[in-house]
Amino acid sequence: MTIYFNGHDYKYELEAVIKLFVPCRTFDMRYNEPCAESEYIFTEKKMHGENAILTVDIRLLDESFIQSMTVMDQDNNCEMTFAVMLYNGLSKIFDCYPEWGVLTGIRPVALMERLRKEGKSDEEITKYLMEDCLVSQQKVDLGFSILKNQQEITANNHLNDYSLYIGIPFCPSRCSYCSFVSHSIETPKARKLIQPYVDLLVQEIEEASKSAKEMGLNLRTVYIGGGTPTAVSAEQLKQITDAVQKYFHPQEEYTIEAGRADSITRAKLEVIKNSGCTRISVNPQTFSDTVLQAIGRKHTAQDAIDCYKMACEMGFDNINMDFIAGLPSDTVESFSNTIDTAIALNPTNITIHTLSLKRSSTLYQEVRNKELRKHEITPAAQMVKYAQENLLKAGYQPYYLYRQKNMLDNLENVGYAKPGFYNAYNIYIMEEVHSILALGAGGVSKLVFPGGRIERSFNFKYPYEYIDRFDEVLQRKRDLIPLWKEGIRAEEDCL
Repeated sequence: MTIYFNGHDYKYELEAVIKLFVPCRTFDMRYNEPCAESEYIFTEKKMHGENAILTVDIRLLDESFIQSMTVMDQDNNCEMTFAVMLYNGLSKIFDCYPEWGVLTGIRPVALMERLRKEGKSDEEITKYLMEDCLVSQQKVDLGFSILKNQQEITANNHLNDYSLYIGIPFCPSRCSYCSFVSHSIETPKARKLIQPYVDLLVQEIEEASKSAKEMGLNLRTVYIGGGTPTAVSAEQLKQITDAVQKYFHPQEEYTIEAGRADSITRAKLEVIKNSGCTRISVNPQTFSDTVLQAIGRKHTAQDAIDCYKMACEMGFDNINMDFIAGLPSDTVESFSNTIDTAIALNPTNITIHTLSLKRSSTLYQEVRNKELRKHEITPAAQMVKYAQENLLKAGYQPYYLYRQKNMLDNLENVGYAKPGFYNAYNIYIMEEVHSILALGAGGVSKLVFPGGRIERSFNFKYPYEYIDRFDEVLQRKRDLIPLWKEGIRAEEDCL
């Protein structure tokens, strides 16, 4: 498909709106008039005095939509008007009305908070989101609920606070929807990387503790994720948790993703229990054996339930369970059964993800290769609605939200928890209110300065790169020290 941008360069935002309706496609971008294509999207900006005349011309699926509007020539004004015109045209052609409207960013709740800080009332924010951004009332209400709940955590955040993330990029096998930098330990090549990786990760943990101390940072939370942290052996997991226990002392929370049922054992849970960990995740994604098989999982729903019950028996009293709406072969009925089962198990946290078609996943390629057609109704929206209604009835509250590209029906991921069990790390990482030191392959450290400026430092993406270039990994942790100190001085000089 060809997209034309004539007389303007609002490419990024307009492409993002188009992908709400046409995901997983590569577009031909041009900056002139339409040629002889039978299908295209044409956008044009022409000046008329101090005003701009904006035109959108869509020719897709044997249908057409043409609209022109005259607005004041201001970039934000023109860009938003273009986005709304595209949304209106594409929603008519595809018979699809994404509930987040033209909002394409990953953090809509952060937008709501920023508008509040600018002095906007909740009524003004609601009007702006619904009338200007075309967001549904249900999503606006969800955003305000989350904003209220997460402020219980962020109210105690201070400038020198930080969180620690440790990544273990290995899994028992690769799920069809997955795009994480994660190696399946089914392959001998990946298994050989685990021990060298763990040995070096322990060294990075020590180096990060030195950097944090010299920067004068105060540790709030620790999060060990993946991949699947329990894909490594109990002995290797203990190496990592012993290092964390030796060098770090989180004041607020310590989470370890126990992850998939086919990697969880009593021995590994004992390691986690003895590590000082205060919260774990047991992540079934679904309680349908048919769906588990379709996504490439090697365990059953009962296996996941048994792992959860074993963790409860061992004394874990803060457990999260992840589920995904829109997985292949799942139905509204089977997903509803999953949610009902999860509520009956009564974990403190339940996170509802919407399937995101990531570029490096198997499912992305399947969708990309399909012929463009009218919007095919997915059950994802009904699934998300069922989960929200029933979790609220069961006493769970939404406390954090984020969105990703190519999510089914342009939906969202929401963390729900019983009051008093909100996961602080998830709020801190998503709302970017304090610094994050990220260790391991693919880790992205973020230094958050007083004025909101953020500086990032990247670890190498793949385990073999992390191992081969580990000296550079350590140096990047050391380089954070002057970066932080210089940033703080610069901020102070501006006050």
